[in-house]
Amino acid sequence: MSDLPRLTAEQTAERLGVKLETLYAYVARGLLDRERTAGGSSFDPLEVEAFASARRRRASPAPARSEGRPLMVIETDFALIDDGQLYYRGRPAAELAGEPFEVVARWALTGHWEPSARFAAGPGLEDARRVAEALPAGAGDRDRQLVAVTALAAADPLRTSLDPEAVAGAAERLIAGMVAVLPDRSPATQAGDGAGAHPHTTSALAAELWARLSPQPATAEALRTLNAALVLLLDHDLAVSTLAARAAASARATPYAVVVAGLGALDSPLHGNASRAAHRMLARIAAGEEPARVVSDAVVDGRGPVPGFGQPLYPAGDPRGRVLLGMLAGVPGAAPVVAAVGALAALLRERTGAAPNVDLALAALSLAGGMADDAGEVVFATARTAGWVVHALAEYREPPLRLRPVGRYSPRA
Repeated sequence: MSDLPRLTAEQTAERLGVKLETLYAYVARGLLDRERTAGGSSFDPLEVEAFASARRRRASPAPARSEGRPLMVIETDFALIDDGQLYYRGRPAAELAGEPFEVVARWALTGHWEPSARFAAGPGLEDARRVAEALPAGAGDRDRQLVAVTALAAADPLRTSLDPEAVAGAAERLIAGMVAVLPDRSPATQAGDGAGAHPHTTSALAAELWARLSPQPATAEALRTLNAALVLLLDHDLAVSTLAARAAASARATPYAVVVAGLGALDSPLHGNASRAAHRMLARIAAGEEPARVVSDAVVDGRGPVPGFGQPLYPAGDPRGRVLLGMLAGVPGAAPVVAAVGALAALLRERTGAAPNVDLALAALSLAGGMADDAGEVVFATARTAGWVVHALAEYREPPLRLRPVGRYSPRA
């Protein structure tokens, strides 16, 4: 560390030519160190200068043909994780969770805040439904969404257009189609258009998704919680599925293909499917089984942490999980699930110190809503589709094929 006067956050951001949220993203990723005092954050000027020089070298003109380069840091301009909180373009995601998902998603895709935003599926929906209905009996809702993306792409004459307005429009239609392609499970008295059937919510998409996932009538509290889950899952920096989506976009894949790439990486017990195992744990505890036995069964194979707990980006606990579990406590009929969450969380806090994450919150929401154990995956995929396309739009502005890591041949002994 140098003895030179330290730079303020504003001075550092100006020196690097970035916004403050980008600067804090560098800090969150361990690229820059900072000191925090009552007066704010400060930075070592020599470290800042070295970092600026390294950025200039990385920004040198790329060769006409990609020869591969180490994959280290990808700059993003939407989601920021800093000091245990998630921000979207500098706004706390927890605060945005009270806004309709469609409004937040359109703002993410276009930069425009439109309180009247609504998403509607485009041409090809009936074909997508027929394709989904033709799947084997054991297919889940995530399988239906995956095949629907391809069917909806085939019906879009502008699917290869990378014009930002066309891409954003395709994303909105695709998200609505991924919901509408699912079978309607709502009670007969609740069937029909989501917005009309549930006038107490401002999110038509959340109402429609609830009707497609739950056989229970929707309450205002349940829809607010589901809407909040969609908003909080919209983006989360460079998660593995987002990296896959950006790699596809780097090759100038269509937005539909970008979503297929993201869905492929999301289909993993360590990522998008994590809520399924957590759902099964909570169901057993809510049914009266001993939490310690349930946890023991969940980790008997030793392959990973207890489902629904821990998040390395949030050492003090996942704020998304806190928000959703707090909202779930107010949902009518959710008391047994909330009690199961409390018992499980107390056990893990005592034994490992791990805190609940968003996967446990999704599991609790789906269990309280009488949904199938894969419902959390569907909520995750529906929300993150918007985030993948936001990242695709950013990647389309970069040199093509830049996300080409270097392979190192290493023969096996």
